Amino acid sequence: MLELADEIGLLSYTVTGDGPPVVLVHAGVADHRMWDAVVPSLAERYTVVRYDLRGFGASAPPAGPFDEADDLLRLLDHLGLDRVRLVGASWGGRVAVEFAVAHPDRVRSLALLSPPWPGFDWSAEMIAYDEAETVALAAGDLDTAVAVNLDMWLRGPARGWDEVADGLADALRGPLRTSLENQDAVGAHSRDTPAGDVTTVRVPTLVGIGRLDVADFQDIARRYAAAIPGATLVEFGSAAHLIALDSPAELAAALGPFLDRT
Repeated sequence: MLELADEIGLLSYTVTGDGPPVVLVHAGVADHRMWDAVVPSLAERYTVVRYDLRGFGASAPPAGPFDEADDLLRLLDHLGLDRVRLVGASWGGRVAVEFAVAHPDRVRSLALLSPPWPGFDWSAEMIAYDEAETVALAAGDLDTAVAVNLDMWLRGPARGWDEVADGLADALRGPLRTSLENQDAVGAHSRDTPAGDVTTVRVPTLVGIGRLDVADFQDIARRYAAAIPGATLVEFGSAAHLIALDSPAELAAALGPFLDRT
């Protein structure tokens, strides 16, 4: 991992392959390694940039105010990248769409995989998940908080653990633990910027959703696909929330033609 340093802290990133640049932004329960199984296919034709958001993976937690879209802009400038194909998963999808709204001249195309929607009216299931995580963290029980998140975001509501590929939970547990350890610092210093208007996005857009994901995110994906002009909705039948982990081959097969066209 390479590092981009500034007065606030460090951003860690990695670059693989050669060709037009594609930037992958990870989910809020993971780090750059969630893309490991997708990168080899993309790197055959593209320069693939992955980085850890502040407080995730090898990137230091914030020590002062920061904005995730600004961080992405700084990274692109640091690497000398003008316009990129941008792919974001879950919270990384929201970072990607906010970046596309704020800096339309820097984005060639946009792929959003199970992104959240600001101000969404969450279901009782999602509220119960949030409450369970909050109780565990308040009690200092990080192991239970990790388990709650693995159940929601990796296993999902529609399958048992015996249907989740071997090794995925173990691979995600460490990155998830790091994100929870740094959650307070990230929340305290993240700038509360207004949500951008996604209807202003004018680049080719793919919206992906796992059919085994929670119902809220099924609805949100369709909302994005309807709101962004010309967006295409792609459903992944064997994936829950983290499509890049559950269905990397199918994701690479969907992303390849989409990115090639843009």
